[in-house]
Amino acid sequence: MLKIIGGWLAVLILILVGAHYFWGGEGPQNKPSRLPAVAAAFDSSDVVFLETASPKCMREFAGFIDAITPEEQNQFVLSAASTAVQMARYYNSNPLIKIDKTGMKLDKQVILNLPEGKALETLWHCADGRTLDAVFREEKGEWKLDWDHFIRYSDAPWALFLAGGGDNECEFRLLARERLAEERKNAETISLVLYAPRFGNPGDVGFQSPEFMVPRKSTNGKLLDAAFKMDRRGAKVFGSTLPNLNPDGMIRVRVKVRRTEIEGERKFEIIQVLACHWYSLDDPGVVPAKDAVVPAAPAPESAPVPQPH
Repeated sequence: MLKIIGGWLAVLILILVGAHYFWGGEGPQNKPSRLPAVAAAFDSSDVVFLETASPKCMREFAGFIDAITPEEQNQFVLSAASTAVQMARYYNSNPLIKIDKTGMKLDKQVILNLPEGKALETLWHCADGRTLDAVFREEKGEWKLDWDHFIRYSDAPWALFLAGGGDNECEFRLLARERLAEERKNAETISLVLYAPRFGNPGDVGFQSPEFMVPRKSTNGKLLDAAFKMDRRGAKVFGSTLPNLNPDGMIRVRVKVRRTEIEGERKFEIIQVLACHWYSLDDPGVVPAKDAVVPAAPAPESAPVPQPH
């Protein structure tokens, strides 16, 4: 019991230390970041990770928020060179995100166990009522903001794409809801509709898309089925322990969608389910259930081979 209490005290202290750096306190280069002896006694690798990473992430996030141009923001984001192209495309049709740092409250920070290593996942509430979740990953010894995840980046506005504007094939970060999940659990296809998320307002979604029918036994169908089952169990990808911000029954997906028009009729198709999350990595985040093993059919009998006399 004492160890559990001590561990929670350590996490609470880390949040306070991180908030001190975020709101303009003395930086780690001037003040050694150390936890009280009560936390150090447990020798927990997670506590050491938080002690090291949290102040650096808070400093990077503060710099990102204070930046007044996309070019300034770029120095604080993950994979800056490739992200710069996406940032230019995004801000060509969207205003620069403005956040009042003085009214922000850090509610929770947890360790995210990604395939390539540990990351820091944080949950914030703003004075204007917005809720933000931000992920930080280490890159070449520095901690950077996962901008694509933070902004919920898509190649084009979802509503514009559905209306027939822009390219005919784009990548999107969307929320997916399975229709009639219980009634259709034995159907050959998964019926789902997709919604665009609203930055800072995770409980709100726009109008729903047309119905998408995904073959259940396809790779896309298996990934979606596994993600919906994980959501119903109350679990999250990569062991995240942040509160679930999605509306009930909805999961996060990153998908490639194609739009076609034949004789005036517009149709949409999910080409590929890239991931069942919004993080900037290719791992889908879920493991599809293996197909039942079907016994191989017996080989047809062959004609007897003549034996030499």
